[in-house]
Amino acid sequence: MREFNCDFHLHSKYSGGSSDDMLLPAIARNAELKGLDLVATSDALHAGWLSHMKEKLVDNGNGVYSIPGSKTKFIVTTEVEDAARVHHLILLPSIQAAESLRESLREHSVDIDKDGRPHVRLNGEQLVECVEEVSGLLGPSHAFTPWTAVYKEYNSLGECYGRHAGKVKFLELGLSADTDMADRIPELRGVVFLSNSDCHSPLPHRLGREFNRLLLKELAFNEIKKAIERKDGRKFTLNVGLNPKEGKYHLSACTRCFIRFKVEDALNLKWRCPECRGLIKKGVSDRINELASFKEPKHPEHRPRYIRCLPLAEVISLSIGVKTLTSSRIQDLWKKFVDSFGTEINVLIDAHVSELKKVDSSVASIIEKFRSDRLQYVSGGGGQYGRPTLSGEKDVFYGLGQKTLGDF
Repeated sequence: MREFNCDFHLHSKYSGGSSDDMLLPAIARNAELKGLDLVATSDALHAGWLSHMKEKLVDNGNGVYSIPGSKTKFIVTTEVEDAARVHHLILLPSIQAAESLRESLREHSVDIDKDGRPHVRLNGEQLVECVEEVSGLLGPSHAFTPWTAVYKEYNSLGECYGRHAGKVKFLELGLSADTDMADRIPELRGVVFLSNSDCHSPLPHRLGREFNRLLLKELAFNEIKKAIERKDGRKFTLNVGLNPKEGKYHLSACTRCFIRFKVEDALNLKWRCPECRGLIKKGVSDRINELASFKEPKHPEHRPRYIRCLPLAEVISLSIGVKTLTSSRIQDLWKKFVDSFGTEINVLIDAHVSELKKVDSSVASIIEKFRSDRLQYVSGGGGQYGRPTLSGEKDVFYGLGQKTLGDF
């Protein structure tokens, strides 16, 4: 058996907010540079994307697909929004299974061919039944985010999935949460955590910004299923993702002016910002505090390590002080690292720091910091991403030094 790097959730050009470059050849090309062995096809219920998939992909005969001339493998996936606006990630064993699922969901959706992530007038329990009929797997997407997540709407998986809750074997953490946060919730001890990019651009600083490392015999749907079900020695060996402070909804914050709030202050203000009257959106950190029974995480034996990581372009940006990630200075140094170590993931996770320093000592120093969880961040909230900092900046909350819009 060997380890494979996998990103199970992205979006095609047919999803809202996605780049027109989100096409399978571009995804495959950049996945190789990133160091991903397998990525999601995404959006497999959309007729236009299905046609693109059938045109570009070759069936490997084991539930994964490839593009001729590329090492990248694809697993068929989609994301749907249910009647309660909860998002679910679906992994499927074939394009034919996607077509069958599409037929069963068409009558329940008005936009299945308008948006790569369709709205479906079914609840979580009904969706599990539909996915089970085509031998797929289903679990909640970005499970804690405040707009479209299972824990936004419900206080338990049982409330969402009903009598089929036991069939939900995985949960996607999302950018604003990590293993330490989720493992404070007792009902998740038996659930496998997925760390996926949910990206809308094929650029390497988006694709695989969160990924999973799995121990498998080969890249095949049934092998991935065994890893999710923790059978026959197949398993997840590593979750890699952003520090949750970088997520757009880590802290409770105003969705207009992004002032951060302690949850008790937001409650007293009835979730309205006193500066701009914008909506204060409850952050993932505060929501998990509500759901948690454990003050500190209690990791089950099967839970792999979680590495809080930064995309290489962002590391270089932080190092040289250039903000535009596509600038030639950043891209030239990015290429130098990838040429030296083969893939971006090798640079970020696997290469020895002493070897990285031979290319650039400042970049290597930042990589060493996040590998040892010593990098500092200003937290995101209200829809604004957080960011790493080398200057010692700290989070500032309303009433504690951040009182007016003039502070921004």
